Amino acid sequence: MHLTIRHETRYSYTEPLAYTIQQLHLTPRVEPQQHVLSWQLAAPGHLHSYTDAYGNLSHMMTMDAPHNTLAIVAYGVVDTVAPDRGRIVADGLSPLIFTVPTRMTAATPGILELAASCLPDGKAMTRDLMSLAEHIFGAVRYQSGATAVDTTASDALALGQGVCQDHAHLFLACCHAHGIPARYVSGYIDPENTAHAASHAWVDAWAEDRDYTGWVSIDVTHARLMTDAYCRLAIGRDYDGAAPVRGVRRGGGTESLSVDVQIVPQ
Repeated sequence: MHLTIRHETRYSYTEPLAYTIQQLHLTPRVEPQQHVLSWQLAAPGHLHSYTDAYGNLSHMMTMDAPHNTLAIVAYGVVDTVAPDRGRIVADGLSPLIFTVPTRMTAATPGILELAASCLPDGKAMTRDLMSLAEHIFGAVRYQSGATAVDTTASDALALGQGVCQDHAHLFLACCHAHGIPARYVSGYIDPENTAHAASHAWVDAWAEDRDYTGWVSIDVTHARLMTDAYCRLAIGRDYDGAAPVRGVRRGGGTESLSVDVQIVPQ
């Protein structure tokens, strides 16, 4: 499938900023199931490109001239192929890197109870992982705006509402509680006729099936395996490590943020 993608992030401020620095994960990863046909990143200031520790194609954007607005636009075309049963080719990173809980994925009694209802200790088959996704789908109803980017997995579980980021964090927390490697994925999805945002988050989890051992990519929000409707931007231990745009500023007063993502499949 060809996915034509346009992602615009626009900031406005009530007072001029003296300085902005943003870490951008806005370039699709180099992976066997996706091939970038064209891609451009437009941003003000200085852009420094690099590959981070997880193999994500990244940019550091800095702007030290006074400014009241900031617009970042990524756009291009990506050719995607559905991985067989969600199975992702190993990328050379040890799965043990992704067994360590973070602030957002720390286990609580509620998370431990949820994990125990679906997962064995130490390893899991794809069917176990899908069972966990289905349980999370039922326990945390999708509700846009119910949570924020710093909401933890335990907070989302207690609230019973959240977005794709919360579903992913809760899945990771359950897996890590049982010693099962799992990692956060940020990217895009063709939303088809659903109300879910085209900017998306899901997970890779380490499966040990009878005929396969390796990463399986799971969309927890939809309780399904990844297909060719997905484009992967970055992986990390949680949102903080894989966020499309994340940074700090000096000055600016009150900030207003708008994000517009458009996906056209062909």
